[in-house]
Formats: sequence, C-alpha cells, structure tokens
Amino acid sequence: MKQMALDIGLASSPSFSNFFGGPNESVLKHLELWAGNSLRSPVPIYLWGDAACGKTHLLRAVREALREQGAASGWIDASVLEPPAFNESWAAVILDDCHLYTAVQQQAAFNWFVNALNAADGHPRWVLAAGNVPPADLALREDLRTRLGWGHVFALHALTETERRAVLRREADARGVFLSDEVMDFMLRRFSRDLGNLMQLLDQLDGYALRTQRAVTIPLIKSMLESA
Repeated sequence: MKQMALDIGLASSPSFSNFFGGPNESVLKHLELWAGNSLRSPVPIYLWGDAACGKTHLLRAVREALREQGAASGWIDASVLEPPAFNESWAAVILDDCHLYTAVQQQAAFNWFVNALNAADGHPRWVLAAGNVPPADLALREDLRTRLGWGHVFALHALTETERRAVLRREADARGVFLSDEVMDFMLRRFSRDLGNLMQLLDQLDGYALRTQRAVTIPLIKSMLESA
C-alpha cells in the first residue's frame, strides 16, 4: 500500500529533548555535553546514516541549543545554493547533506572548515557535519572529504518499528491522546514511517480531534485527510 508524506509544519522545533535516542543515545549525549559546555572541544564531528535516522534533527538541535545561549552558527545544507563567507562571530559551522553538495557548496564548506579551525582570534570553532555515507565514501573534493573524517565519526541508526511505536505511544500519552493498536497500524501502513513525519501527523491529528471533539480513530484520520 502506498505511503503518504504530510506537507505540514513541525509541532515544535527540533531539540535534544524531543529526540528519541534509542540506538543513537550515545551520540545524543555526546552532542548534548558539547553544546552545554562553554569550553567546547574543537574536534570536528561527522554523523552519517540513511534518511530518517535523525541526522538533521540533531544538527538543528545543536543550532537551537547554541542560539539559546546567544551564540550564532553558520549553516549549509543542499538548499543553500550560495553560502555566505565564513563569519568570525559564529561559535560553530554546521554542514548538513554533505553528500549532495555542489562544487560551489563544497568550496564554501572547505573554506568554513579551514577558517573554523584556524580562527583569527586563536579560538577554533566547532565543525559539525552530516551525510548519508561515511566520510571516506563521500563523492566530494579530496581536501574536504578527508577533513570531514578528521575527528569523531558516528553512525546513526534508524529506529525499529517497535521503537517508532513506543515513541508515538509516549508522545500521544503526553498529549492525553489514546492511540489504539488499530490506529497505530493504520498510521504506520498508510504514512511515511519517518519519525519526524509521524510526529507531524500526530500533531495534526491531535488538533483536528480537539476541533471536532472526537476521539482519534481511523474514520477521524480519513475525515481529516478529506478536509485538508
């Protein structure tokens, strides 16, 4: 049966608190400790794994944690077609979607990397990057590819279906929403199993159920889709 992805907004911004660690708990803790430490290590970190394993969520969580501390960061992903020059005010540079970089993005990422570790004020900035394969397998220019593999390299793993169900159940319980096994099966069968997408679906279901004063059931889900 064809799965559907929902084009709706996130219920909340990606953060450490709303990331389910599961098999990636050690990576989550590592990033939390770094982001919360004023004396941050300049050792680069690279995250890799298949789509929907949480790479972008964690990168955005780091950016948000820095922002809450009043610290800015540079960001490049595949949608940033013309990245700006390195900014000395940044506390970190964050490079997402490295496997998709164009030649222009690769040049900018290399310049950011070099400037981050050789900052003019003598205080190296942190480099956090992510892609879908290990650094050695990236189809990038050699000087950037090798630098991405200089520091800590962590593989992220997608959640199992049991873990996805547990996260959905926990989030639904926190909202006071009852999800029957039948509804859970329907959600996992009919929609993208990406956890972020499932969280968005749950947020929309919660809002629609409140507006219509109905319980979350399969007919309610179908009604919500028909009214969208």
